[in-house]
Amino acid sequence: MTYSQKVLEDLKIKNPDQPEFIQAATEVLDALAPVVDTDPVYEKAGLLERLVEPERQIMFRIPWVDDKGAVHVNRGYRVQFNSAIGPYKGGLRLHPSVNLSIIKFLGFEQIFKNSLTGLPIGGAKGGSDFDPKGKSDMEIMRFCQAFMNELFKYVGADEDVPAGDIGTGAREVGYLYGQYKKLTNRSEGVLTGKGLSFGGSLARTEATGYGLVYITEELLKDHGKDMKDARVAVSGSGNVAIYAIEKAQQLGAKVISCSDSNGYIIDENGIDLDLVKKIKEVDRKRIKEYVNTHPEAVYSEGSVWDNVTCDVALPCATQNEINKVQAKRLVDNGCYAVCEGANMPTDNEAINVLLESKVLFIPGKASNAGGVATSALEMGQNSIRSSWTFEEVDAKLKGIMINIYYHMKEACDKYNVPDNFVVGANIAGFMKVADAMMAQGIV
Repeated sequence: MTYSQKVLEDLKIKNPDQPEFIQAATEVLDALAPVVDTDPVYEKAGLLERLVEPERQIMFRIPWVDDKGAVHVNRGYRVQFNSAIGPYKGGLRLHPSVNLSIIKFLGFEQIFKNSLTGLPIGGAKGGSDFDPKGKSDMEIMRFCQAFMNELFKYVGADEDVPAGDIGTGAREVGYLYGQYKKLTNRSEGVLTGKGLSFGGSLARTEATGYGLVYITEELLKDHGKDMKDARVAVSGSGNVAIYAIEKAQQLGAKVISCSDSNGYIIDENGIDLDLVKKIKEVDRKRIKEYVNTHPEAVYSEGSVWDNVTCDVALPCATQNEINKVQAKRLVDNGCYAVCEGANMPTDNEAINVLLESKVLFIPGKASNAGGVATSALEMGQNSIRSSWTFEEVDAKLKGIMINIYYHMKEACDKYNVPDNFVVGANIAGFMKVADAMMAQGIV
């Protein structure tokens, strides 16, 4: 049994109830095999064993009171996975599905994603099984304050810098930051995704979606294709999806779909983005409202990947939204590129189908790194008490995403796996972290 296989088998034994984490670890360790199994220095240093075990796992209760005076208790998490190259960095997810397995998978992915940006930030993730849907602003505020009452003990501008994620937008970040200031009497860049009036960065809202399209555009250019006039399918209708649609449309693509947890829209005339923004960001309603304004569009329940036909697929909703059958359907209908906007939206069997069919595929740890890259740029602006223009931040973001693409490609070429960007992304992200861990000794 090879070194990487042994570490993976031990990990499965230690974490039998954490399928999402094991799935993420399997993808990474399989991809790293050409590196770690051929150089005994890594096994001698126990590097993989240290890499897959979080430096710190924090779990705590969050008691809060609703508008009727009833007390609720949710569970909070912060998994500080790896700080070899910088302070912990990763979002806070608020969703009923949140559990330790999901937070660990997200935190583990964050190590490599953050490394790929080229910026000095480590990997972490956190969140709660709290559901913000249907809650009043006051209930959201009380929950966020209760969450920060515990979280503040473990975060700081040079220690751990959380950010937004699913369920955690500008409103929630504002409440969290306000409570942190009250508890610590410090005004510092402890959170990213802040409002512009108190240290936020221009282009942060757009960053993940824009970054996804920038790296997709570079991928297509490098393979003799173009975003212009491509039929693009997007899943989701949150922040990532909305701004992926916006940038793709700006580049001349025809975006034909979006979705939410209930169902999906296919509009062959092209998605009306202004309407989607109104439905999801202003009215906070379900995506099915779209057909009330555009009756020619089709709304169906279920997964958009069961029905859409496209050239380029950008899954931006949630983990494991594309399975083996749906991947085969995409291939059979002529899809030639899939780039992940969400974290791990394509399961391992589906990835194998895409790679075996020579579909260009970029995993989320590379293609959705734009958000954390711009968060790190926000940290930099906070540290120098300054702010950059939208154009400056957007240009830096585009440069980071293009660099990620060519770092992946370089790793693919070096290890003779052309266009296998799963391997390329993992190796490129791993090498920087591994070098830092080796240099810092057994800590």
